[in-house]
Amino acid sequence: MRLLLDTSVLIDVLRGRQGRRQVLAELARDGHTLATTALNFAEVYAGMRPNEEVQTEAFLDALECYDLTAAAGKLAGTLKRDWAKKGRTLTLADTIIAAIAIEHRCSLMTDNHKDFPMPEIEHYPLRKP
Repeated sequence: MRLLLDTSVLIDVLRGRQGRRQVLAELARDGHTLATTALNFAEVYAGMRPNEEVQTEAFLDALECYDLTAAAGKLAGTLKRDWAKKGRTLTLADTIIAAIAIEHRCSLMTDNHKDFPMPEIEHYPLRKP
């Protein structure tokens, strides 16, 4: 299974929260692909603490990183527009992440399910410790 890690999960891993390191280690051992997006890289680096740079770089470099393609960009814009027509405002960042997950057929690992209401998105169930 291909898993796309959203920023909330990445930060939990980096800060040692909610047993997420162990969950990802188990998933990797079981042969699952762990990935994220270039946009999630940016979000993590924007909130990185001064002493976290080495650990952050090592962790993110171990993940597959998907870039925004023209096709995913079109889909992201369409998702944002279509949800706005339904009265739901989604951020462009979240629709880009959603579009990349859809394009690469990934299950999304996030704590922010409300930000990704698209029926095309498969959410990986996260356990709370």
